[in-house]
Amino acid sequence: MERYTVQQRTKIIEFYFENQRSIVLTQRAYHRYFNVPTAPTAPTIRRLVAKFRQGGSVRNLPSTGRPRTAHTNENIQRVLDSVQDTAGTSTRRRSAQLGISRRSLQRILATVHMFPYKVQLVQELKPTDYAQRMDYAISLFKKQGQNPDFIHNLIMSDEAHFELNGVVNKQNCRIWATENPKAVHQRQLHPLKCTVWCGISSEKIIGPYFFENEVGDTVTINAAQYRAMLENFLRPVVENQPQLWFQQDGATAHTARETMALLRDIFGERIISRNSEFNWPPRSPDLTAPDCFLWAYLKERVYVNKPATIPQLKTNIRNEIRAITPEILRKVMENVLKRARMCQAENGHHLRDVIFHV
Repeated sequence: MERYTVQQRTKIIEFYFENQRSIVLTQRAYHRYFNVPTAPTAPTIRRLVAKFRQGGSVRNLPSTGRPRTAHTNENIQRVLDSVQDTAGTSTRRRSAQLGISRRSLQRILATVHMFPYKVQLVQELKPTDYAQRMDYAISLFKKQGQNPDFIHNLIMSDEAHFELNGVVNKQNCRIWATENPKAVHQRQLHPLKCTVWCGISSEKIIGPYFFENEVGDTVTINAAQYRAMLENFLRPVVENQPQLWFQQDGATAHTARETMALLRDIFGERIISRNSEFNWPPRSPDLTAPDCFLWAYLKERVYVNKPATIPQLKTNIRNEIRAITPEILRKVMENVLKRARMCQAENGHHLRDVIFHV
């Protein structure tokens, strides 16, 4: 009720008793008298009437108990100066440095509308990367201008690792007992995982393709294994479609001489990659559909039922990919254009409007 003055509170009490204790009539009378669009809510009127009946006054009663001394203008300024000097200091350490309790510090920070924000991790760009990112964006829009369906004829590809969820967080694992049981949890030095390749277009996702050996164990991708995937898995899906373009990043397995020769045999010069006429800028996962959509989308979903084995994890990945609709994929590829436009507006720097979008 702090928002109402003593005069307004007095009139509310008068209107209430003049109108036979009717909340609605009290609100209407308040509307007419003060000529305002809103009136006190029913709970506010009831609390004010109860206060009047109890104490015979509409003024706030003096507060009791120990006065609060930490929330002073001097301390507020000290906190502001401290945050300006070291924005990344924790509240626990800052309260010790300032001699203010942590609870009081948190109240002050809330009062001045300061909140903790997570640091966004992005891949470091080298000085030469900015121009290459700009060139990519300009080339993409040139192709799009020549063919409005270009973005919908583009396949963007990438690989990702999916680890089997089985890591124990020692900080959150406790065993209550009268004596230390000295329990030990054994785990593999290298967690079980599968390595997945996918290609995204506006119509469908090509994949998943799992890089594994004859017995189903995950293998590290080399140029020969990547070419085997292109020849035996990708080529049958895309052959006899001369409108399709193919994008890949600059990993060594992707851009080896024999690999690029195979890609040209499949796609001609319709390739966006290092060592091609249409260059893909290095360190630019923020410009590609798999990194900006697919991997995060899948990793939010494939662990929901807590798969216990790699085959279960692979089944989850397949099922979640099949569930992605063409409508979603079309929006994802249109977003690729949006990101390129932002990259151009940022002169090749990180896409702040995307990274820090709320």
